[in-house]
Amino acid sequence: MKYYPIFLELKGKDCLVVGGGSVGARKAATLEKCGANVKVISDRFSPRFDDLKKTTICLEKKEYEKQDVKGMFLVFAATNNADLNQQIKNDASMLNILCNVADAPDNSDFLLPSIVDRGDLIVAVSTSGSSPAMAKKIRQDLENYFGPEYAQLLGLMGNIRKKLLSSGQASNENKAIFHTLIEKGILELIKANDEININAVLCDVLGRKYSYQDLVSSRSDE
Repeated sequence: MKYYPIFLELKGKDCLVVGGGSVGARKAATLEKCGANVKVISDRFSPRFDDLKKTTICLEKKEYEKQDVKGMFLVFAATNNADLNQQIKNDASMLNILCNVADAPDNSDFLLPSIVDRGDLIVAVSTSGSSPAMAKKIRQDLENYFGPEYAQLLGLMGNIRKKLLSSGQASNENKAIFHTLIEKGILELIKANDEININAVLCDVLGRKYSYQDLVSSRSDE
């Protein structure tokens, strides 16, 4: 295995993207979605950044300088200038900061996988830089397999778990409950939007105190 797969907690972490094109915009948007403090530096920004002006992303219109990488948790070199990308990578390496260089996997400290985002379900696909097109194809296949119902199921399961723990239920007893819910086809019922039978399953397994409507609304209130 060439790379070590890992999911990073980026909430509140300072991340720098250098580059105002579509690649930089994609990277910045994903970082912001994960809760990072994102700064993007470029001497000009493409229209792809227009929507990002409404987010918490900091856009700084200027030339890149060596000190820009200081204090960053992650750095992304996403310009269309190979020499500048290399300089950014070198500056980050001098400070032991991990850097991803756009379209240069062999010169990056880490790669960005193709992602299937279904709420709490994140499926990441990488071909270790060998074929981004193949990674995209696999991602598309997985998107068809893992539909939006998986996000709804995991949101429901998460709230059930919280309610069980708050009622004093031991965490090691929850495993059997979740297995039973899955075996009773709750995923398929969610996909079919069959709330009557979802509630019937919840009542059968957990009791009348567990309502699908209440559990879903408590998720949306967070």
